[in-house]
Amino acid sequence: MISGVHGLVYTSEPDAVRAVFRDVFGWKHVDAGDGWLIFALPPAELGVHPDERSNRRSISLMCDDLEATMAELRAKGIEFRGEPRDEGFGITVTMVLPGETELTLYEPRHPTAI
Repeated sequence: MISGVHGLVYTSEPDAVRAVFRDVFGWKHVDAGDGWLIFALPPAELGVHPDERSNRRSISLMCDDLEATMAELRAKGIEFRGEPRDEGFGITVTMVLPGETELTLYEPRHPTAI
């Protein structure tokens, strides 16, 4: 049976993005060898959305208070692209990590599974 989920983030600056996950987000991790860090994720949920491009995947990070989380992350050097947007299901903003790696940060308005 399925025992877990392993996600991937692709970037041209893997060491810098790993440092963000380790030092800024404070996520627990293990070193799989040669500094290749594997991170324990916070509680997660998975949504299945309709899309004609069947090979598309996405990862978003959730928070309880978008404005407060953005302020905390900005103080730690994280940049954001654009202003928060009301998407109906929640309020979203694009977080920019090293290597121009973009992740969506959002405050959900929908019921969550976690």
